[in-house]
Amino acid sequence: MKAGFLEKLIERLGRIGPENVQNYFLRLAQEKGFLETVFNAIQEGIIVTDSKARITYLNDAACGVFGLEAGDAIGKRLDERIRGLDWESLTRSSGPVSHDMEIFYPQNRFINFYVVPLVMEQREPTVAGGDDSGGNWLRGPGSTPPATIPEEVGHVMILRDITESRRTAQQTIESERLNALRLLAAGVAHEIGNPLNSLHIHLQLMERSVQKLRDGEKAELEQSIDVARSEVNRLDSIVTQFLKAIRPSRPQLRPENVNTIVEEAVRFFAPELQDREIVVEQELRSDLPLLQLDRDQMKQAFYNVIKNSVEAMHRHGTLRIRTDLADTHVIVRFVDTGGGMSAENLSRVFEPYFTTKPSGSGLGLLIVRRIVREHGGELSIESSQGRGLTLTIRLPFIDKRIRMLEAGEARDQRPEDQKSVIG
Repeated sequence: MKAGFLEKLIERLGRIGPENVQNYFLRLAQEKGFLETVFNAIQEGIIVTDSKARITYLNDAACGVFGLEAGDAIGKRLDERIRGLDWESLTRSSGPVSHDMEIFYPQNRFINFYVVPLVMEQREPTVAGGDDSGGNWLRGPGSTPPATIPEEVGHVMILRDITESRRTAQQTIESERLNALRLLAAGVAHEIGNPLNSLHIHLQLMERSVQKLRDGEKAELEQSIDVARSEVNRLDSIVTQFLKAIRPSRPQLRPENVNTIVEEAVRFFAPELQDREIVVEQELRSDLPLLQLDRDQMKQAFYNVIKNSVEAMHRHGTLRIRTDLADTHVIVRFVDTGGGMSAENLSRVFEPYFTTKPSGSGLGLLIVRRIVREHGGELSIESSQGRGLTLTIRLPFIDKRIRMLEAGEARDQRPEDQKSVIG
């Protein structure tokens, strides 16, 4: 819109004839349509509110960020349409305010809000002079023009999606943390690993000496040696898990069927599943493409996920494992009926040594995420207290043309999902 057009129109309102009103309205409509086209073309979201926080305008980008429909949102209070938005704190300042916020609907994103007060100047008549019937100021001898009083009539909010920059910052922090752990790893392996080997050798020597004792003394000492050996093995396992979690290792990639790896991981836990009376329901899609995977590493990742689910359910639970295909990724989803996690614990699941289990090492999920990332994949966890946990792994496939077809299956036949139950 050309600068001064509205000001000139307002000044001429008293002199505009009825025959010209339509022309001015058409021109205003054209200018408004042009501005809306421009605002809808930019990526940043724009929301305009009045002085009572009611939405007067929002562009397409703002609708997309919050999952709104412009027709339903216009005239409604902004804090009613965007849950969790503390509008009072954002508009308390008389100047611009920048604030970051995490939203979860329709997608989990980080949004930066830049809020600017919308101020218009209102004319205040002075004693000398007056206005005519058309609203024009009439200046008499010695009169002064009317003073202007700024009045806040609303706010303009500019929204920027900062999800990628936030995630990049988080990955940088995690990388620095892992680098610090890697510097410590060599010392830990040497300072703890060597004494553990020495303890293991001396326990073997003690066991040989015990064999020469009488039965009563022998049984008691053998029990003590077994306890000591068990603790040594546990410490050795913790060191090994620690090194696996932080030591960078390049996957040996080969074409693999992810369904086969899932089935092998489940078979490994079959005795424990039967003992705990836990049912595993597998829904494995049969037309998945071959993935470039390190079979042993991916099997280790699935082991850790299944182990966490089994320990979370204790007894009489159900673990559902499903594989599916998206546009560019193969999806492996694990859903258990365990106790779930609180929001606070869920935010810490990838911290080294954080665990909610009495005997857990706090490294299992850290290892899973490292393996998935080294395969170019993504890992996400959804949970709430008392409602189980869902862990989703997304793995990219290299060649969409390579498909896994069952023996005798025609290429034009629609494949059916494989379903099986173990328990």
